[in-house]
Amino acid sequence: MRTHGWGGRVPVNDDEARARILEATRTTIDRRGTSTGLADVARELGVTRQTVYRYYAGIDELLAATAVQAVDALLERIAVRLRGIEQPDVAVVEGLVAVRDELRDDDYVGLLLRADRVSAPVVGEFTSELGRTFARSIIDRMDVDWTACGYTDDDLGTLIEILLRTLQSMVLDPSDRDGDDMRRFLDAWAGAAVRAMPTGG
Repeated sequence: MRTHGWGGRVPVNDDEARARILEATRTTIDRRGTSTGLADVARELGVTRQTVYRYYAGIDELLAATAVQAVDALLERIAVRLRGIEQPDVAVVEGLVAVRDELRDDDYVGLLLRADRVSAPVVGEFTSELGRTFARSIIDRMDVDWTACGYTDDDLGTLIEILLRTLQSMVLDPSDRDGDDMRRFLDAWAGAAVRAMPTGG
């Protein structure tokens, strides 16, 4: 570990260094938004870019790590919006609307998906294991009794893929639809699939 810089407070270990880099990244994003660069983060910390590179390969990896830290807060905001919705199809449609809205407004997770930052590797990660874990967390936080409604584990696996691929397409080619128009569209697309899905065993 480097023994100078860091605004006069050298981290005691690599874990603290990473934590402080992520904290500086959030501060920089709050100030600069999508124009945040690795040099800005280094300047915030009082270190060289090479010091930041020791922990993160580049700005994309750094922003991704910042986003991962912010996922729990994002999921909680989505859960609050879905509270009390017990019908599977309605919950899925409202869930998709909530995720789209929250990602659009989020400064950390959503930053990766804005037009000037989004890339094929980022969009491809939607269906990764991490993406599936994210979607499963949304489903688990819904007030839907999936078992009582006849959904099996296989059904929920299919539902997760529907959620992720729908979100993927919404990021790749954002729609001008909004409000009730967006809900009607998502109901015809995802809601209909959810209604047809339960196999009951």
